[in-house]
Amino acid sequence: MIVFDLKCSNGHTFEGWFDDTRAYEDQKEKSLIACPVCNNTCVSKIPSVFAIKSSRPVKEHADPPADMAALADKIIDFVDKNFDDVGCDFAREALKIHYGVSEARNIKGTTTSHEEKILKDEGIEFFKIPMPRPSDTDT
Repeated sequence: MIVFDLKCSNGHTFEGWFDDTRAYEDQKEKSLIACPVCNNTCVSKIPSVFAIKSSRPVKEHADPPADMAALADKIIDFVDKNFDDVGCDFAREALKIHYGVSEARNIKGTTTSHEEKILKDEGIEFFKIPMPRPSDTDT
């Protein structure tokens, strides 16, 4: 089985399950796929992560994941070296940069959910990276 994310011409998104890609194409050609919201049969696949059910057994000993702690350390080091820490003034400083009041630069800091909503409403793109706080111990 294969799962596709689909979208009708009215903008509704939904999921479709098919035996394979050819089954999807055949059903689409015959207008057999309909939007569950508006019954529109003009649908298309949209980019997504898709799932395929396989009859092959899962490896007992999968490859070990990459050293996540080392990767996290690299990300933290990069952010520390390349971003100005504006602390709890992040939203205020991001707005100043957005409107040209402050010099454009990489910044990091903290926000409240209310401040995040304001930034999104103003069209300011940002992303959140969980940064561990320095510990008080050497362990």
